[in-house]
Amino acid sequence: MFNNDICSLLNIQYPIFQGGMAWIADSSLAAAVSNAGGLGLIAGANAPVSYVREQIRKTKELTDKPFGVNIMLLSDNAEELAKVVCEENVKVVTTGAGNPGKYIKMWKEHGIKVIPVVPSVALAIRMERTGVDAVIAEGCESGGHVGELTTMALVPQVVSAVNIPVIAAGGIGDGRGVAASFMLGAAGVQLGTRFLVANECRVHQNYKNRVLAAKDIDTIVTGRPTGHPVRVIKNKLTRKFQKLESENAALECYEELGKGALPKAVNDGDIDMGSVMAGQIAGLINKEQSAEEIIKEIFAEAKETIGKFAGEVR
Repeated sequence: MFNNDICSLLNIQYPIFQGGMAWIADSSLAAAVSNAGGLGLIAGANAPVSYVREQIRKTKELTDKPFGVNIMLLSDNAEELAKVVCEENVKVVTTGAGNPGKYIKMWKEHGIKVIPVVPSVALAIRMERTGVDAVIAEGCESGGHVGELTTMALVPQVVSAVNIPVIAAGGIGDGRGVAASFMLGAAGVQLGTRFLVANECRVHQNYKNRVLAAKDIDTIVTGRPTGHPVRVIKNKLTRKFQKLESENAALECYEELGKGALPKAVNDGDIDMGSVMAGQIAGLINKEQSAEEIIKEIFAEAKETIGKFAGEVR
């Protein structure tokens, strides 16, 4: 049922991507997801080029399955990372926070499949014209940097606007969300928050515990005045950001407050003053599992959900 065009394109068993979560998605998680039949992703973000190269090589030691690298185009070293994936023979690149147009020719010459994250129909159409292989339509329910449209509204509009496969992302955490994504016309899904609590995810246990304890209304979007809003779990840091917003503070104040906040949560386990990025689906997640268990459970539930729906409408 789920072995479709995106599976054939990327040579994966299940049409599921693991989100390229900054400071979190490393070789351990990426390899586990790829070994389980999905597409594991290493996060480039603002990481040093040497670190990303090392993670690529470690992932190759841990799996012989396809995996990719996510490149955040706003990062200072995006151009260097764009070259590294070519040098290291990475098979798939996903991108965020910008337009990857200037790198696509180089990536294509190296046989790389290019799949950008898009928050709007306009960008999806522009990306298709540049020759990308698919797009990830990500709604504002997702954790981390977000757009304005919800997944339910964005995905079907993107599907109607382009002729390449569309991956749904944002607020998907179980088989029902996967089934809904396919009903909207998506060819696959990308999950981030659900994989935060995978056994193979090396994020600090405090971070995992906070995600597991989250309720449906526990996330908030901060930093809208900067033009780069971020969805995180509410804590002391988010209250400080809200205070800056209420005071119409200068952008420099936001930058100073947010400096190093994500690594503080990911590595040090500071869930008070660290940036605990997570999507709105966090309230649905209540247990730690292996990446393989997550994927198998999700697609078993999705198959059951779609089968039940098909039976009811006959």
